[in-house]
Amino acid sequence: MANSNAGALPATAIHDNGLLSKARIVAKPGFNRWLVPPAALAIHLCIGMAYGFSVFWLPLSMAVGITEPVACAADMGFFQRIVSSSCDWRVSELGWMYTLFFVLLGCSAAIWGGWLERAGPRKAGVVSALCWCGGLLISALGVHLHQIWMLWLGSGVIGGIGLGLGYISPVSTLIKWFPDRRGMATGMAIMGFGGGALIGSPLADMLMRHFATPTSVGVKETFVVMALVYFAFMMAGAFGYRVPPTGWKPKGWTPPPAKENAMITRGHVHVSKVWGIPQFWLVWGVLCLNVSAGIGVIGMASPMLQEMFGGRLIGVDAGFGQLDAAQLGAIAAIAAGFTGLLSLFNIGGRFFWASMSDKLGRKTTYMIFFVLGFALYAAAPSLGTAGSVALFVAAFCVIVSMYGGGFATVPAYLADLFGTQHVGAIHGRLLTAWATAGILGPVVVGYMREYQLSLGMPPSQVYNTTMYILAGMLVLGLICNLLVRPVDPKHFMSPEELAREKQLANEKVDDSGQSLVSQEEMDRIGSGGNPLLIALAWAAVGLPLAWGMWVTLEKALILFT
Repeated sequence: MANSNAGALPATAIHDNGLLSKARIVAKPGFNRWLVPPAALAIHLCIGMAYGFSVFWLPLSMAVGITEPVACAADMGFFQRIVSSSCDWRVSELGWMYTLFFVLLGCSAAIWGGWLERAGPRKAGVVSALCWCGGLLISALGVHLHQIWMLWLGSGVIGGIGLGLGYISPVSTLIKWFPDRRGMATGMAIMGFGGGALIGSPLADMLMRHFATPTSVGVKETFVVMALVYFAFMMAGAFGYRVPPTGWKPKGWTPPPAKENAMITRGHVHVSKVWGIPQFWLVWGVLCLNVSAGIGVIGMASPMLQEMFGGRLIGVDAGFGQLDAAQLGAIAAIAAGFTGLLSLFNIGGRFFWASMSDKLGRKTTYMIFFVLGFALYAAAPSLGTAGSVALFVAAFCVIVSMYGGGFATVPAYLADLFGTQHVGAIHGRLLTAWATAGILGPVVVGYMREYQLSLGMPPSQVYNTTMYILAGMLVLGLICNLLVRPVDPKHFMSPEELAREKQLANEKVDDSGQSLVSQEEMDRIGSGGNPLLIALAWAAVGLPLAWGMWVTLEKALILFT
């Protein structure tokens, strides 16, 4: 059936040749496809700082008092608190920014994913940079005026929209540039989102220390500097994007016959139809349940390790509640190293598992996530009871690697099932699963912990039931994944509809959807180019990431000393 939205777009959109238009970024002969991943990483490494925003909570909670928080009057109401400039904010109030980040990420990706497919990654990347960095500047003003609602609006809402657009901006582009390695390509970019905090958190800490004065905690100035640095990197990434001509494929590569992998379709589903296709909701469940289990653990990793093992972390036979202040400080440092180690496995898992999915298949990869994850979650209480810190840490490093791997593998899973024409928009809608998981996972872990403590259970055992609940979530995810089948051909666009969509997306095609670029030109696209330029592009994103990983690894080494 014809797409009901197709006629709503002005015909002029097909002839958009502005600086940011998709038509202006079609690759020409001599362009090397390996320049696209660093462009995507430049954006993802910047917006990935959303994961590390907690580094600002404690300094912001003393923005008025500087050395210690100034409490608000007990009778002050909510609306009075959010506009008051005479008392400090609570960490719980600041934490709403974190919730807004991921709720707005999922919602904005779902709402504007279709626009992105037609506008192209450059325009989406520029809008993302304006929103994310503009949000930081609004937050800086909010710190200056001491208005927390400006932080919620700036970084939380406007920045959250930038997160959504920046997160999905390279997805369909990378999949089209690497049809032979879909998983690896998206894994590289989404690895950057996981690694953003590894760079941003220590950078923010350094800047706050530099700008701190007797009258300022240094957050306002840090927001401004990071906004400017991020804007430069994100704009460089946005203008580094190129899209391949319609019908392009790597020279010498032939798609495998459909009969060899029935899960990889040759058709294309319009984004407007995915809400009514069972496979979409099954993959939605797969992602939501995998992320819910992982994100709940990541959010409570530090207290979980401390409460489960207590003094055993430092060779003392005592529970968490029996330790003195010095001992609590020592195990807190060890727990911080554990959190850093999890961050490294989160990043590595995104690239490793997504790349492995190219060999194993997406469905098989998720089966590994759920089966192995179930076994590790179910074993966690026994590892805690036995006091095996090394095995406990190893188990959760693997769990978190699969959490990251789930994010990185799902775009390729969608491309396999629904085709590549609207995969970015479909991925955007699927990210509502992330928004849901961002609430579900922490709620399950946090509230179950409080409930167990209220029953008088010792801290070392409060996570046991939670681990079994998370293991149960993975069983549900496994069932969803097993039910995924190839999409019924009735949902695919007809050749005429596909040609129309390509024209609306500013692709260089004729009325039948065939590329206007000659095969001779096609063969000269994707490889070659200036090796020095490629090396510089990768160094620009690789060196900051390597620095962030080294800083994090130094903290993690405390686990083994």
